[in-house]
Amino acid sequence: MRDDNWLKQRLMEIWQLHFINVQKVNEVRIRFKGKWKTKFGHIKLKNNITEIVINSLFKNEEVPQYIVDLTIAHELVHYSHGFQSPLERRFRYPHQGGIVNKELKKRGFKDALLLEKKVFRKEWPEMYKRIKN
Repeated sequence: MRDDNWLKQRLMEIWQLHFINVQKVNEVRIRFKGKWKTKFGHIKLKNNITEIVINSLFKNEEVPQYIVDLTIAHELVHYSHGFQSPLERRFRYPHQGGIVNKELKKRGFKDALLLEKKVFRKEWPEMYKRIKN
């Protein structure tokens, strides 16, 4: 079952497998929140705690796990680049020059990115209608 504990476990596994070189310099929390049609997640820093929020619709197992994992990895890229984390900021803008996707590809998410484009364009609108309630 996908709940906040499952999400915490996914964060730890993804960090250990794909972001092992990124130092965790503050508390990082993750949870499900919101039921967004066009937003998969976000990251914010408040009181030196980084919070990663993942679309609550992703609790539904109809949403492929690689979409959840890719969303977590996307937010970890922002963290590693110093956006919404105490780490030194590496770029002026969080998506400057396609840097997030370039980083995700380097970290082993190339196939997931290709699949995510297909799902978001072709399958997500109908899936969203089915699971939003």
